[in-house]
Amino acid sequence: MDVVMTNERGPEQRTAADLGGATPSPRPTGWPKRLRAATQDALPALAGYLAVRLIGLLTLFLWARSAGKGTAALLTKSDGAWYLGVAQHGYDSYERVQSNMAFFPLYPGLIRALEPLTPLGARATALVVAWVAALAAAWALFAIGTHLYDRRVGLLLAVLWGVLPHSIVQSMSYSEGIFTAFAAWSLYALLRARWVTAGVLCLLAGLTRPTASSLLAVVCLAALIAVVRRRNGWRPWAALVLAPAGWVGYLAWVGWRTGRPDGWFHIQDAGWGTTFDFGADTVTVARKVLAHPSALTLYVVTLVVLLAVALFVLSLLDRQPWQLLLYSGLLLITTLGAAGYYHAKARFLLPAFPLLLPVAVALARAGRAKAVTVLATLTVVSAYLGGHLLIIWTYSP
Repeated sequence: MDVVMTNERGPEQRTAADLGGATPSPRPTGWPKRLRAATQDALPALAGYLAVRLIGLLTLFLWARSAGKGTAALLTKSDGAWYLGVAQHGYDSYERVQSNMAFFPLYPGLIRALEPLTPLGARATALVVAWVAALAAAWALFAIGTHLYDRRVGLLLAVLWGVLPHSIVQSMSYSEGIFTAFAAWSLYALLRARWVTAGVLCLLAGLTRPTASSLLAVVCLAALIAVVRRRNGWRPWAALVLAPAGWVGYLAWVGWRTGRPDGWFHIQDAGWGTTFDFGADTVTVARKVLAHPSALTLYVVTLVVLLAVALFVLSLLDRQPWQLLLYSGLLLITTLGAAGYYHAKARFLLPAFPLLLPVAVALARAGRAKAVTVLATLTVVSAYLGGHLLIIWTYSP
């Protein structure tokens, strides 16, 4: 079945051929019925995503047991330990060399709020929140792929996100999963002109990761265009106010705590060695990796970076909606333009899910057998790399 772009018509306008020959059922009324119908519609994509992630976790568990290491400890190492520290003890003083104010507050705040309500403890609560958020992100990817193309593309997009080289991070106590969930649902709301929903979700994303600057720029620009064209009444105005509130609010709070307007950026520079040099450091390290024997992780990161740039070009050629293109482009700029932490750049690109759309479309057109073969291979590679990142690699994923 050929996949047909539907940028110029909504899901309610698709023909029976677009839905695999099935006649569309009447749209259910009432939000509980709509939610139930949407859940049933997304179940194959969620099941596919869960399957590939469980394979990755099982591989990690068996590998960790043979190495005499605990799986839970591995899944909450590095940045995960910092988030747990914020959740349990709050933010530290600015005088520390590496201040934990570099980490945005929503994820540790959720851990802190939910832990007393469960018997799990902080570590397990952090993992459960991360897993639920990753599942919500996969659902959003399915919704976007279905909205732009069809259900097959949506399913493949969700599963592809689960078999990326650094997808083990989606199962760790890291914030990439929850940020991707907020960002993807915000973009989905934006594509459907649900302005208030897009603004609220962008606000939450802005409290989750610094790269929310890419998302809020898209939401604010789209809202500004709607305001200028006098569309949708007051709702674009609401999105324009809500979208930047989380990101700007947290940076302002850090500035107040540190006594300097650029407090968060100063912490990143002085404590964590992260600055913005327009990609000079990224190019320098990539050249060293390719010119000299290097660790497997660095080769994988270099390959991911090169593929991300190529996929962005393909996304341009495919004429993706400008909202997705701008979001992906800004994420690429902020990730590749930052100096330091070269080994983590593939992880930082996990939320750039629109880059996977050209691959999802190609697999949908290739047929089921070829798609399953490719996904099975990627699942094995991703499972191995996940174990390698947490057991053999000695730095953060």
